[in-house]
Amino acid sequence: MTPPSSSSPPDRRPLIAFAWLWVLIPLGYGIYELVRKATQLFTG
Repeated sequence: MTPPSSSSPPDRRPLIAFAWLWVLIPLGYGIYELVRKATQLFTG
C-alpha cells in the first residue's frame, strides 16, 4: 500500500474569481440599464 500523496490540490481561487466576474459584470450592466430605463419611464 502506498502512502497518501502530500501534494495540495490545485488553487482554484483565480478560476472562482473569473467565474464570479463572468456573472457579475453582465448582471451589473443589466441592473444599470434597468434603472436607467425605469427613470426614463417615470420621469418622462
